This record gives sequence, C-alpha cells and structure tokens, in this order.
Amino acid sequence: MPYMPITESMFLLAESREHPMHVGGLQLFEPAEGSDDLGEQMFAAFQSQTEVHKLFRKRPASPVGLMGTVRWSYDSDVDFEYHVRRTVLPRPGRVRELLRYVSANHGAMLDRHRPMWELHLIEGLADGRIALYTKIHHSLVDGVSALKLLEKTLSPDAEARSGRAPWDPELFVRRPKLDSTSDEVSRSILSEGWKVAGELAGFAPATARVGIRAVRDHNLKLPLQAPRTMLNVPIGGARRFAAEQWSATRLKAVAAALDITMNDVVMAMCAGALRSYLIDQNALPEQPLIAMMPVSMHAKDSDSSEGNAVTAILANLATDQPDPERRLATLVDSTRSSKQVIRELSPLQALGFGAVVAAPLALSTLPGFVRYTPPPFNVIISNVPGPQKDMYWNGAKLDGVYPASIALDGQALNITVATNGDKVNFGLTGARAEVPSLQRLLTHLDTALEELEKLCDISA
Repeated sequence: MPYMPITESMFLLAESREHPMHVGGLQLFEPAEGSDDLGEQMFAAFQSQTEVHKLFRKRPASPVGLMGTVRWSYDSDVDFEYHVRRTVLPRPGRVRELLRYVSANHGAMLDRHRPMWELHLIEGLADGRIALYTKIHHSLVDGVSALKLLEKTLSPDAEARSGRAPWDPELFVRRPKLDSTSDEVSRSILSEGWKVAGELAGFAPATARVGIRAVRDHNLKLPLQAPRTMLNVPIGGARRFAAEQWSATRLKAVAAALDITMNDVVMAMCAGALRSYLIDQNALPEQPLIAMMPVSMHAKDSDSSEGNAVTAILANLATDQPDPERRLATLVDSTRSSKQVIRELSPLQALGFGAVVAAPLALSTLPGFVRYTPPPFNVIISNVPGPQKDMYWNGAKLDGVYPASIALDGQALNITVATNGDKVNFGLTGARAEVPSLQRLLTHLDTALEELEKLCDISA
C-alpha cells in the first residue's frame, strides 16, 4: 500500500458531506450519420473492458477514516454495474433535463470503500446526442489530467472505430527509454535529490522576492485582499450545474484585435458576467472581486493523465469598473503581474507558492472561519486546454466538454472552461441555495463577450 503525497491527501482531508471533492465533466457526442445505436455501442465497450488500469482500481486504504488519508490501496475487481451507469432522461429530453440530472448527481459524494469514480451514460436527448457524465475524486486527478484522459479515448479520424473505455490499461502505456543504464538512472535520482534540496533552500528567498514585488507592484494580488461577497459564505451540499459554449473563433478574433491572450478574453467574460450577476442580486461590492486561477505545472512532454500538479495565482477582476475597456486593462495587468511571479520561481517553488495561495481553503471547514475571516479570494476560475482538433469516438463527434468542478465553504461558485476543436465550453458549478439563478450567468457571459467585440469593432 503506497503512501499518498500531501497534494492528494489534502483533497480527502478537506472532504465532507457539504463539500464533496470530486471533479467531473459532461461530454456530448453527435452520432455518426446512419448510426442509431451509439448508446448501445458505448455501453457494450465500457462493460467489456474488464482490464482496468490501477488509477481506476485505486481507493483509500482501510480503515478509510484512519489509514484512508495516508495510504492508497488497489481493488483487484471492479463492480462495473455500480461504476458504469446507464440512464434515460425524462421527456421532453431537453438540455434542461440533462443539466438537472448532472446537478443532482454532482452533489453526491463518491464511496471511499470503492475506487472513487463513476461514469453515467445518458440517453434520451431529443436531438439524438449521447451524453457522458463522469466524476472522479480530485485526489486521483486534476482538471488537466482528467481532460487528457478523455482525449486518449478519442481519435481525430472520423472513420476510426477504436473507441475505448477511459480505464483501458493500453491508454496508459509509456515507452521506456532504451538508452538509460542503471548507473545513469542512479545518477539521475541523486541529481534530482540535490536539485530538490537546493530548491527547498531557496524557497525562503523566493518568498521574500514575492513580498517585495507585492509592495512595489500594485497590480499583484495576494491572499486575504478580497472583499466579502454573497459568494463567500458557508454552503450546503446540494449543487446546481450550468453550461454553455461559444465559438473559439470569436474569442480568438477578440484576442488578436486587442493584443491579449485567449485566457484574458475568458477572464474578461467572467469579470463582466460576475459584475452583472451581482448587480442583479443587489450584491456588488465596492471593491473589485479577486479570482484564483489554477495553473498547470505538468510538463508539456509528460504523461499528464493522472496525478495533481497545480499551482495558483490571483487576479483582479476589476468588477468595480463599469467601463469594459478599463476593466479589461486592469484585469490584464493584474494577470500578467501574477504570471511573472510564477515564471521567476522554480517548479517546486511555484507549487509551494500555489499551496500558500490556496492554504486558507484548508481552514474553511473550521467552525466560524468563513464567517469571521476575510475571504482569500472570491471565485475560482480555471481554463483547461483540450484537443485542438475535432475528436471522435467510433465516428461520433465530440460536440462539447463541460467541466463540473468543486464548490466549498467560502467559495460557492466555481467557473471552469475547457476547449475542444473550435468550441470554448463553460461549466459553472454553484452551491444550489447560495448561488440563486445560476443560469443567468450564461446570459451575462454572452453579453460580456459582445462588449469585448464592440471594443474592437467585431460583429458577432
């Protein structure tokens, strides 16, 4: 039974009935022309894949309340009748019914006495599409890992019929380096050990540099500088999920015209939408909202389909600014300042910096902490890159990838964005009682994008 690193155990330690710590995703597939049995194909493929990679056999060690936050164990058998579920939406089979289904299931905790994942195959949409709703514990994967895993099951070839289940061990095969001797491996391990020791020794000076930069650079935000809002309250366990997609071409055109990044456009859409939503609720604070943005630390050439490697930065959303142009300028300056801090740190130091930024979340379950302390930030906004080309599962086109993430005490709303092909997909996860009329944020996101297009004279 291997020990689990703190980056994994913290998600188990922080979990409670009101705070399930799993990430999820809703994927929609358009059946190939002439195919009317996509649901049956998928279900048969998933049920027949009985060889299961260790990631999908992994669960906390017994007893789960004692050893379960320290060590992992691996089940030899997986109960597919439990983990793979097939359902049909009630009529009329609109997207509304689909989102209700996801909302209800996303608030339910995963069973720690089993491998911590579920896959729901959902049929009955009036337009003929098939939906997959997947949930997996955050101690097993982060958002980047989960999307990478999905991508491995797909093909860019619409004619390919090689669709697989996400737990197929073949998807995780790595090619060994044939030119490495045991002596070279030993030297590499020793070298890495000295490297880690050196980075740890440099963490205090790095922290001092960040502090000095914070004093000099008014654009750089640090934890506990955010105003208190209706989003930063204790929450219940029920969730509401809302989702929508926009053309990546529209966002890229805005980015090019304004000389900013796609992520800047996404953040500006969120800033404008949050401002409008809080005005609707008569709850807009005078100070600007501060967003926490997870940043992936997975190496570009690594197999990032399992594990957690995430740091975090903070950004001023400038929601106090009614003018979209000024709001955008403030947001971009703030984001660039925060990213520059990460670039000046080593990977290990960057992970440590992210841990400091997110550390107050670990205390959110303490009685009175959220009510009587300033929020470390107001909202979590993640942007996860997905496949750049259209992808297919046995000829069925992946039409949308909508992330479903985590809400916490003090963080009642989570916005996660994922791309696929020419689609930018927004998934909004909110505490059901504390974030009313969550779907209105989708309308405000569209309005915010139109405002950005007007800044650069682009018609939708």
